[in-house]
This record gives sequence, structure tokens and C-alpha cells, in this order.
Amino acid sequence: MFVARTRDIEVKVTPRFLPERSSADKRYFFWSYTVEITNYGAETVQLESRHWRITDALGRLQEVRGPGVVGEQPVLVSGASYEYTSGVPLTTDSGFMTGTYQMASESGERFEIAIPTFSLDAPRQQPRTVN
Repeated sequence: MFVARTRDIEVKVTPRFLPERSSADKRYFFWSYTVEITNYGAETVQLESRHWRITDALGRLQEVRGPGVVGEQPVLVSGASYEYTSGVPLTTDSGFMTGTYQMASESGERFEIAIPTFSLDAPRQQPRTVN
């Protein structure tokens, strides 16, 4: 689990490699990641948009921006949490993701919160031995 906290809003990310959706022969590796956002602040906030930076093992960067997450723009009252799961494919067996969520407070202030940098690592294949 990877954790970042900005302005009393905590973001936890748990990535998971999905071998059943991956194919090393086709250079296609797939991970799911579960994000839990918890508002420990006193003010209600809304997640308006996201900005992801996804880097593979060769240093190739892909940026993803868009409204909300998984089609939603959740509102978090004080003490509330919101959880979602999404996925990401890479052409390498490792990489990392990081980013920000753009938030709005109920008073109308817009601000960014950090998404922790987290690694995407496929289990390494053990070399086969011949007897």
C-alpha cells in the first residue's frame, strides 16, 4: 500500500498485477489498482478531475487527464471515504504511476492533492532448468 496526505485528505493506493489479463509473449502487462480517498478535514470536498503520469520501465511517459474517476465525481464530507478500482496496461513488466486529483471545497476553493507514487511490478519469471 502507498499513502499520501494533502490538506487532511489521505490517498491510499494498492496495486495488483493481473497475470490472467497479461501476456509476456505479447509484451502486455496489466495491473489493477484500488484507491481509497479519506477526508480527515472539517470541510466537505469534491473530486473534480484527475491527472495521472504513467511511466514504463523504458522511461516512456503517458499522461491521462479527465473529469472525475471511473465516471464519478465523489463528494466527501468530513470523515468520509471513497474507494474505486481501475486498471492500467504497460508494454513492459514494470513501471510506476503518480499524479494528482483536483478538488473543490464547499467554499469554492480549488486545490490539488497528491496521489502517491506507486510501483507496478510483475513477478519475475524463474529461469527453467533442464534436467
